[in-house]
Amino acid sequence: MTAAPSPRRERIAELTADQLRARLPEALQIYVTAMGYPPSTVQQRAPMWSAHMLRAGWRCVGAFTDQDELIGIGYGYLGAPGQWWHEQVRRGLLSSGAEIGDWLDDYFELTELHVHPSGQGAGLGEEILRRLLAGAPGTKVLLSTPEGPTRAWRLYRRVGFTDVLRNYRFAGDPRPFAVLGRPLPLEPR
Repeated sequence: MTAAPSPRRERIAELTADQLRARLPEALQIYVTAMGYPPSTVQQRAPMWSAHMLRAGWRCVGAFTDQDELIGIGYGYLGAPGQWWHEQVRRGLLSSGAEIGDWLDDYFELTELHVHPSGQGAGLGEEILRRLLAGAPGTKVLLSTPEGPTRAWRLYRRVGFTDVLRNYRFAGDPRPFAVLGRPLPLEPR
């Protein structure tokens, strides 16, 4: 008779830029797999993620299996004029006729939040999100996510994100995206 396998336990931890650099191939593989991008995307994104680590307010959180394998990753920083994403969202808001209001002032850009498909559905995304946003700079948080009914959408709605811009096509990706936002801090569970 064999014993039942012990349940997998994940550890959530903040990562320094040096710690993420050391695990960048692993983190990018999670990103590519979770987003359904071609493997060649890794070469394009590696320098971008490295540059993001130098931005003001940068924070990163990882989820690790009990074998110390990275299974989830999230990071962000203070958004600012001149940054690619900021300018894309500004352009989208202006062209849609939506009011920019103060959305693009004093915000934390949740740049990446991904959980490997093998770890999805167990609450890891929310744990990463909550840890990342706890103490994040800014009065609000903004993110973009592909349109459609996904686990990510359910998570963002559950923690209070609302529509800022819908069905926007970022340069370089043919899919429609939504830009979502909410005030900081998050309410406790």
